[in-house]
Amino acid sequence: MVFGNARVIFGDGISEDVEVRVEGGVVAEVGQGMASRDVIDLHGAYLAPGFVDLHVHGAMGRDTMEAKADALRALCDFHLRGGTTALLPTTVTAPLEEICAVVTTAEEASAELPQIIGVHIEGPFIAREKAGAQNSRFICAPTGAAVSRLLELAKRSGARGRVRRITLAPELPGAVEAVARFVNAGFTVSGGHSNAWEEEAKACFERGMHSVTHTFNCMSSARQRGKERVAGLLEFALSESQVRCELIADGYHVSTTLMRMLYAAKGAKGIILVTDATAGAGSKEGTPFQLGGRECVVENGACWLADRSALAGSAASMIELVRTMVNRVDVPLAEAVAMASRNPACAIGLHEKGEIARGRDADLLVLSPELEVQQVYLRGERAL
Repeated sequence: MVFGNARVIFGDGISEDVEVRVEGGVVAEVGQGMASRDVIDLHGAYLAPGFVDLHVHGAMGRDTMEAKADALRALCDFHLRGGTTALLPTTVTAPLEEICAVVTTAEEASAELPQIIGVHIEGPFIAREKAGAQNSRFICAPTGAAVSRLLELAKRSGARGRVRRITLAPELPGAVEAVARFVNAGFTVSGGHSNAWEEEAKACFERGMHSVTHTFNCMSSARQRGKERVAGLLEFALSESQVRCELIADGYHVSTTLMRMLYAAKGAKGIILVTDATAGAGSKEGTPFQLGGRECVVENGACWLADRSALAGSAASMIELVRTMVNRVDVPLAEAVAMASRNPACAIGLHEKGEIARGRDADLLVLSPELEVQQVYLRGERAL
């Protein structure tokens, strides 16, 4: 089939003069004057690549930590409506056996849920001072035995269910060695929930930690040490060109000024939009839910710990984040879409997704001029 009469969003701009032909679930051609019996006239709507979410815990009252296929199905269904066509179910700080159960369930569920492309392990290797909404009861250091257990699990996992990403605090004992082992095994490592000094962040960066988790949230920043003011993980990430920064652009986690500062520092290619959505996403005002055994509630469109002491992930879908970047941060639409598609795909080496280009998976979105999701295609098949 051929998508025509559309404003096609590429990584470097938007074109109204091209058509997109799909065959066998992939983009077969991008060009002009294509002949086909199956032409889809989009009447001037946007055609965008499907979004890729590297950090999502739940939705509709369901959580990845349930380690149940129907919970992952609910998560995928909700985020599909927000334009997410590929995602990493993300764990929280918990006993390792519970985290391993999520990885196993994700692999099994991926056979019928094509959005699942692996797992993101967030915790238990985090700093107590920066735990945020995570359950500090289960925090531990990335010891050789703990790392080995996750690596053994990864070896047994198939391509779709494998661990692709892990968040850890660079300052923890054993973190530098753990980063090297994880990177060697094919994980991408992200620094987060961390109270690190700049030299601790640099040590892990030199071993392959090339991203940071939910920038500005639960991470160290510049502070006094002795007679000088020293950078934390935040400033290290902002100053290092090879570090990609996750951003929860939901209007609650980070102010507009901070988002503009991040965009000025990292540019379009250095930002990865993530929802960090939890079980409260898609639920009504006042709905209670749990995150890692902690009581939470949906309030004013956001997710909070029940005592309102900290945000507990977000209630957002990816299209909302894209709209925020365009409408509040003044990011060009093509760049905002790339932050939600190409950038996250590149960050985990997912070369078959994230762009509208020949040979890429035909995960496609039709967006209205107001940036509402109208249609979703998974490998060329209409899914919404």
